[in-house]
Amino acid sequence: MDPPSKLRETFASKPVSAHNDAWDSLYAQSFHPWDRAGPSLALADLLAQRTDLIPPSLERDPRGNPLRDSAGAVIRRSALIPGCGLGHDVLLLSSLGYDVVGLDYSRRAQELALENQQKAAAEGKYKSVEEGVDCGRVTWVSGDFFGDAWEGGKGQFDLIYDYTFLCALQPSERPRWAKRMAQLLAPGGQLICLEFPSGKPLSLQGPPWGVWPEVYEALLAHPGEPIEYTDDGNVKPSAAPGQPHPDALHRVCLVKPPRTHKAGTNEDGSVRDFISVWSR
Repeated sequence: MDPPSKLRETFASKPVSAHNDAWDSLYAQSFHPWDRAGPSLALADLLAQRTDLIPPSLERDPRGNPLRDSAGAVIRRSALIPGCGLGHDVLLLSSLGYDVVGLDYSRRAQELALENQQKAAAEGKYKSVEEGVDCGRVTWVSGDFFGDAWEGGKGQFDLIYDYTFLCALQPSERPRWAKRMAQLLAPGGQLICLEFPSGKPLSLQGPPWGVWPEVYEALLAHPGEPIEYTDDGNVKPSAAPGQPHPDALHRVCLVKPPRTHKAGTNEDGSVRDFISVWSR
């Protein structure tokens, strides 16, 4: 059975309450075709080329020197990647100086992420990009994104990255995703979304479930509120504009990344994905 068919059949017969365990079972079977064997190309380019959009990983004094706490440790900003899988993007953010939490419900995914981290260290990958400053701390956590048991007092995060997480959720769960993202994002923080698979109709069953830029806009402008879809999976236009939501996130930018992984490209090699950045 080809991977897309196996994914569809795995989740089609299960209630939403059983989906977390289904993902864990797939990892236990060493079935994770969504893994890209490296960090997101679109994220790496955004972090390198659009520093104006991203909170810097380190606090600095007027001379540009990293600020340190009373114990002499560099003060770092925090990042979260839910549904981190094998953790390539976690390691990328760590190399830029962020203290990063890689969250996945699957304990097997957590084990694979740790193995990936150890292998990368042995091969000299993901070295700190700033001389004299170590990589940020990496914490692998197993837990339910929608619960709070995994947080362990970590509070809110300055940077959150979503790639193959929203698209893995049943569309009915998307309002919960938006509400949770709004709760976890710190004031002044940024949520980065690599919008994949862009333009895929919801009639083509997932995961991954299709998304449109307008879907993110509707979800994050009114976190927790349901939305209605057109036949192609876009958002039905509202008859009248609603009241501003107190927890709304606002889109800072929406761009076509210069590069993305093959799964996010058209047959001619052009990029189909979008990447968006959100703040309060």
